[in-house]
Amino acid sequence: MRIPFPIHIPLWRAAVFAVSLAMIQMYQGTSPTFALYSFLFVLLSVVTFNAAGGFSSTSGSYVFFFSVLAVILGLCWKAVLGERADSNLLQPNLTMQIYVGMMLSMWLAVVISKKLTTRRALLGGLVNDSNMHSATVGCVVAGLVLIVIFSTADHAEGSALSAIAQINRFLPMAIILGVIYEVRSTGGRRSVNLPVIIAGGVTMILGLVGYSKEFIFTPLACWLIAAASQGYRITRLQLCGVLLAIYFMAHYLVPYTQYGRNFRVDEDFWGGVSISIDLLSDLEDTRTKYLKIAADNEEERGGGYFSKSQGLMDRLQMIAPDDELHDLTERRGPMGPFPLILDFENLVPHALWPGKPAVNFGNFYSHQLGHLADDDVTTGISFSPAAEAYHLSKWVGVFVWAPLLWIMLFVLFDSLCGDPRNSPWGLLICSYYAHLAPEKMLGGIIYTLGYLTFGIVFAAFSAAYLMPLLATLVKAPDRAPLRPIGPARSFASRARSLPAPGPGPL
Repeated sequence: MRIPFPIHIPLWRAAVFAVSLAMIQMYQGTSPTFALYSFLFVLLSVVTFNAAGGFSSTSGSYVFFFSVLAVILGLCWKAVLGERADSNLLQPNLTMQIYVGMMLSMWLAVVISKKLTTRRALLGGLVNDSNMHSATVGCVVAGLVLIVIFSTADHAEGSALSAIAQINRFLPMAIILGVIYEVRSTGGRRSVNLPVIIAGGVTMILGLVGYSKEFIFTPLACWLIAAASQGYRITRLQLCGVLLAIYFMAHYLVPYTQYGRNFRVDEDFWGGVSISIDLLSDLEDTRTKYLKIAADNEEERGGGYFSKSQGLMDRLQMIAPDDELHDLTERRGPMGPFPLILDFENLVPHALWPGKPAVNFGNFYSHQLGHLADDDVTTGISFSPAAEAYHLSKWVGVFVWAPLLWIMLFVLFDSLCGDPRNSPWGLLICSYYAHLAPEKMLGGIIYTLGYLTFGIVFAAFSAAYLMPLLATLVKAPDRAPLRPIGPARSFASRARSLPAPGPGPL
């Protein structure tokens, strides 16, 4: 079977799914009003996804990841558990109203952005089949060199290394380029080569040492999205391997990252490696300890969306944290758009603004909710763009601030990348949206408009012009393909005729 990379979802299928979900919810005791909003959200999500062109545009991938990872997966898992969909929430109907309003705003943003997007991708054609392998190797080399530099040199805020760290996307880019090259060059027989294995393995190690779920899932996400974009046909054995890998990461590595953060030592890299090895040596014990801490936290905070902790599924929905912030907004009133102003100001580099204050509104909102100690200025809770939009200006935030930011985001990256099926940069953006869309709030969109834009442009031009040169340091330059020459034609040899002797000179 081919890995799906949909560009259109039939509306009648979405309607059948939405009706079925709503009926199951009401059968389980959910209020009809909440079930109706769930139905509308699913239907509007599919309409918006189709209007964006599905995964044939980066905006379509944003719609998909926001709707699925913020809301739909949580609703479905709630039904699987047999729990009322509106249970364990403070403002259930309001929360679903806001999600429906946000999807209406997103549809409007998609429609407007389609009229403003350039027809030709601005970064299109920079890398082709002839230099893609060299670009892949070069990205791997650059990524490894930067890791060594970052782990040995000081890169304080405002330094040149800090700026490079902000735009470093070389290893994920290597995975995507390598998978595309391998699928195309082998006619779909293979999808992984040595550079892909090296880039994915190093990224996974960084995730394990740094207790980062994003880094741990990045190699698999990049492989899936790149292989799907090329219509790669996955075998049953490969499918079983992927499912087992997902289960292992969800069952063991997610608890490992959550528990390991209590022991993270940023100043001592090798000390952190030693702690990671100890925790990884007995993953079952690490998981048990994490579940105990999670259960204690649930008793303290009153639990999450599900009645019992569901591991990774707790992170694949934003309904519970969003609902808390919506309830806070109803009790205390909105904050106003000031956080958005600070987020735009934060785009100014430290080199130009040495005393630039740190901005972390996930931490600020968590303090407002009373979930963090007064002296904790680093930890933060993730919220979806819907929660922040409503917290800033209520329905003005939902129908004005959010769509304005989405229009800028969709126009910019759809114009830069074009169709992700023909653009490695578009696939990189799609993989990044899997994290940005559901849980990075409106501030994440503003950060993406600034730093990620520069990072994508830098990665594209580097992969096209610099990385192939860098690759020649570790591999022989690509040979130009030889053109077949037609067979040589032989002629019967002939004796050259001499002119007939004539009279000599007088």
